[in-house]
Amino acid sequence: MVKDAKTGECYRADHLLKAHLKNLMSDEKCSAEKVTEMDDVITQMDNYTQQELADLFVKYDVKSPSTGNELTPPISFNLMFQTSIGPGGNTPGYLRPETAQGMFLNFKRLLEFNQGKLPFAAAQIGNSFRNEISPRSGLIRVREFTMAEIEHFVDPNEKVHPKFSNVADLEILLFSSRAQTSGQSAQIMRLGDAVEQGVINNSVLGYFIGRIYLYLIKVGLSKDKVRFRQHMENEMAHYACDCWDAEAKTSYGWIEIVGCADRSCYDLSCHSRATRVPLVAEKPLKEPKVVNIVQFEPNKGAIGTTYKKDAKLVLEYLAICDECYISDQEKLLNEKGEFSFQTHGKTFTMTKDMVSVKRFQKTLHVEEIVPNVIEPSFGIGRIMYSIFEHSFHTRQGDEQRTYFSFPATVTPYKCSILPLSQNQEFKPFVHQLSEAMTKNAVSHKVDDSSGSIGRRYARSDEIGVAFGITIDFDTVNKTPHTATLRDRDSMRQIRAEVTELPGMVRDLANGSLTWAEVESQYPIFEGQETSKKE
Repeated sequence: MVKDAKTGECYRADHLLKAHLKNLMSDEKCSAEKVTEMDDVITQMDNYTQQELADLFVKYDVKSPSTGNELTPPISFNLMFQTSIGPGGNTPGYLRPETAQGMFLNFKRLLEFNQGKLPFAAAQIGNSFRNEISPRSGLIRVREFTMAEIEHFVDPNEKVHPKFSNVADLEILLFSSRAQTSGQSAQIMRLGDAVEQGVINNSVLGYFIGRIYLYLIKVGLSKDKVRFRQHMENEMAHYACDCWDAEAKTSYGWIEIVGCADRSCYDLSCHSRATRVPLVAEKPLKEPKVVNIVQFEPNKGAIGTTYKKDAKLVLEYLAICDECYISDQEKLLNEKGEFSFQTHGKTFTMTKDMVSVKRFQKTLHVEEIVPNVIEPSFGIGRIMYSIFEHSFHTRQGDEQRTYFSFPATVTPYKCSILPLSQNQEFKPFVHQLSEAMTKNAVSHKVDDSSGSIGRRYARSDEIGVAFGITIDFDTVNKTPHTATLRDRDSMRQIRAEVTELPGMVRDLANGSLTWAEVESQYPIFEGQETSKKE
């Protein structure tokens, strides 16, 4: 974050720098060499450290966009919303920035539901909150938003997904961290090749990237406007092994809509240390094996002398620390002679006379595993916005006629029922079709207004209704009674018996039937043969 030095107005540093550079690049006097240089800066924006950002602000002479005043150097800003808990308001609390942590806290129960076996997954959808510095762009950057997250718990030594072959042949646009830092463009790669070549860390992560891609295309995003971008080194969360963002190209540029991260064992390990409850899964071994054990060896006397009644808290905390954490603290102990940790809201400092690290071997018949977590995280608002933008079209030759080409699986209304006339003879057919649609669980709307049929088609198209059934005079006058079914995108129509249409629309809406198959089975409608009651 940076501030206006005089007014104190705050701006998000990376966004402000990006907007400033784009403004400079649009200047006709800007040389091609400078444009290329600034484009590389924008590409690597998320990879810069705080000091590197500060240097770039000086280099490109970035000022406050509203006043032209000088800006303060970039500083870190906590995006979590702080609040006060209880009637006295003395206990600080924070609104959740993601839904994931509730699932980690319930790990032991979730493991029990799966008979104690790995892998397994849990999913949750709900609201999250982030204290965004500069909310803008409608649904793109907001302070309260809906997230849907999956936590897939897996054995860290068996990161191979049995169903990866189902998605291995997908051709996906991948923008690797190496390509970003070297100035290369994104490349279309076969997903299986990306995993084999190590571009994607493992096949479990690759499987979820493939499933995310299939989901995004199914709900209406354009294939040529979806890519997966890998986090760069400085951008990657410190606990993540690998992380990719599904991005959609919109009028705001490429925006992140889904994150897919291998969070390793970070979350479960942190909760274990904080609660002193081991969050592990047990894995029976076919044969006993000898393993190396690393644990803290506390000097109870020295700890008791220093921390007295709090010594128990210290000993409990040291007893549940995992090997990775112990190794990190051992390094600090050797380099600085001490390390600190927090538990129960208190900070404790350990010195070499209080604790040492003990290594020994142990024969195991059951192995305890701290599972790794693969986490796909969906931003529902951003996905919805991308669907709206990718699905919005104008009719060729008539820019006044617009429509949403939502896939039938996600459009709110699957079908419109449109009587050509308000005559009483038409009402029984409207009622019959409406009831049959309801029985087939097909969402629909009846438009029996007095407007022309063309205008009513246009109204339905504007809100993305996928299909339209028109009850005309041939429906009333002829037996068997037939009506027309219209496809929104092609505007082509077929004629079929009234009793067949509800089931046909249901199958079209759930994807088990395509419009091309319908056209091959039923005659194309050219025009009605009667124009009034005979």
